[in-house]
Amino acid sequence: MNNVLQQRPRATIVGGSLGGLFAANMLQRNGWDVTIFERTPETLTGRGAGIVTHPELFEALAAAGVAIDDSIGVRIRTRVTLSRDGSTVSDREMPQTLTAWGKMYDVLGHAFSGEYRTGATVTDVDSRSDHAVVKLEDGSTHRADLVIAADGFRSGVRERLVPSAALEYAGYIAWRGLVDEAKISRETHAAIFDKFAFCLPPHEQILGYPVAGDGNSTTPGQRRYNFVWYRATREHDELPDLLTDATGKVWNNGIPPALIRADVLADMESAAADRLAPQFAEIVSSTAQPLFQPIFDLTVPRMAFGRIALLGDAAFVARPHCGMGVTKAAGDAMALVRALAGHESVETALEAYSAERVQVGQAVVEHARHLGAYMQAQLKSEQDREMAERYRTPEAVMRETAVSRRF
Repeated sequence: MNNVLQQRPRATIVGGSLGGLFAANMLQRNGWDVTIFERTPETLTGRGAGIVTHPELFEALAAAGVAIDDSIGVRIRTRVTLSRDGSTVSDREMPQTLTAWGKMYDVLGHAFSGEYRTGATVTDVDSRSDHAVVKLEDGSTHRADLVIAADGFRSGVRERLVPSAALEYAGYIAWRGLVDEAKISRETHAAIFDKFAFCLPPHEQILGYPVAGDGNSTTPGQRRYNFVWYRATREHDELPDLLTDATGKVWNNGIPPALIRADVLADMESAAADRLAPQFAEIVSSTAQPLFQPIFDLTVPRMAFGRIALLGDAAFVARPHCGMGVTKAAGDAMALVRALAGHESVETALEAYSAERVQVGQAVVEHARHLGAYMQAQLKSEQDREMAERYRTPEAVMRETAVSRRF
């Protein structure tokens, strides 16, 4: 901003995941004092989900002060689709860099020198004429010039500010997992490890690619293979069953991986053996701790509320097919910092930010819906399923899934 505030402006960020860290680092580099409140009692390091990089993500890393070198991810050159018997159906050259959630968290966390408080649950936020207030579960209140809600797809801040915005279940789930490179057979390694690979069994889709391994290592032999397996799942009976642990408790907001029932895992591995290319069946069965996530859509009409801004999945939740979740949050952070630098007040800056990023968020969600239309059709009529099948060619899937696109 243009020196409106006499002291260094203060920002409070609700949520210490990647979106919050992107915003924190960029604000810090632009003269802000930044505090992050993360509700989990420990740091989030160690998570290993794969992330597809895009040019905009590298731009955001540079803006956040992160030096980018070869260790940022694993580079691949080829995409390939396998048939049920494991043979190659189609392939195409498409160079990309693939990284891991843990790697991104590590580099962004090391770049941030402000206060990062774990075990800090935010219970209320309020925007006032000359400041904003954040209240924590311990009863303490914290004053700031700006509050950013980067608390994820189940954002408590969003629920208070936009109670009408609700997650919409898309009709399918994504099983996910990671396998250490050293545990993969020589044959499977040769077929898919250095590739972005797909398999398209009837009514389903699985994809996989290499990412950094333990300790964020990208050294050959120490990496991991990441898979995402989309499976149609009815909301009224199948999904609640998957979310029920061995004691009968239903985890409606997501079941911890360690509590997924043994029979659910056994059924999943059996389906992999029956439906997938043998290379992918091996990857699934070799995964030490599979997890699954129900797939949702979510949009909001605006992202600014006085001195409070929504960012990343707290505002727009897009299906994973476009591979834009982290990049979208990083783009939000860049736009927010740019708006703050170009406007005389926090409120007008946030309005400009909202006007720009709501359009982007809506476009990303719609694009992801398009890419996920095949999976959503699986719980509809036979005619809908047949129509969806006509447009699901290996070439189209490889060409459109998780590719760089400006919105």
